[in-house]
Amino acid sequence: MTSPASAAEALKSARRVVVKIGSSLVVEADSRGPALGWMASLAEDIASLRTGGRQVILVSSGAVALGRGRLGLEKNARLDEKQAAAAVGQSLLMQAWEQALTPRGMTPAQVLLTRDDTERRRRWLNARATIEALLKLSAVPIVNENDTVATEEIRYGDNDRLAARAAQLARADLLILLSDVDGLYTDDPRRNPSARHLPVVDTLTPEVLAMAGGANTEADVGTGGMATKLEAARIARSAGCATLIVSGLTTRPLAAVAAGARA
Repeated sequence: MTSPASAAEALKSARRVVVKIGSSLVVEADSRGPALGWMASLAEDIASLRTGGRQVILVSSGAVALGRGRLGLEKNARLDEKQAAAAVGQSLLMQAWEQALTPRGMTPAQVLLTRDDTERRRRWLNARATIEALLKLSAVPIVNENDTVATEEIRYGDNDRLAARAAQLARADLLILLSDVDGLYTDDPRRNPSARHLPVVDTLTPEVLAMAGGANTEADVGTGGMATKLEAARIARSAGCATLIVSGLTTRPLAAVAAGARA
């Protein structure tokens, strides 16, 4: 997490970038279907980064939320119902990314992981080799948690930490967490208009961690929140990877960062 000027510089200098997209950005709250227009705009950003010589890995939430919408399930569904929703929604999610990326000359590649895949050495190396091969072949890896088979014991439960592990695994230079807020504040700005934005965080002290609020429950599609984003930043930093928390509520959010938007 850094200031707008250095955020733009971090994006410019990174060779390999992991971009995490939350469910609240990928899934439209009213229709409960994919946000195709917004996804197409992000695809424009990804194409631009790739033209500039950067490699991009996406970590995309949304399968469970899309599946719940198709199956008519509520958010408080049982684990087996969430797994069923993931089975239905994952294909819908990949169809949406196919629709966004393919017209811009990019090939999406599905990569489904569980916590075991990023914590057991043999699986870690397997996953790394696959992602490296996909990048060499100019595909766009799209990582998500394998919710159809993951039990409570081996689930991440949120894709912020999965994104950090993916950045670690792929030896990325930069992790960008697209969120429904434009960075870390002293309090939740949705509830406290006097909350101050913190452009730079050098150390994740207990005081900083206490500033993190919960998930955006109004969106009714995500499971993460600022606390999981700070944990993701900690994991990424341990691997020498910088982290930006960026608002994804606008179109072309990565172009906005390059132009100096707040992060």
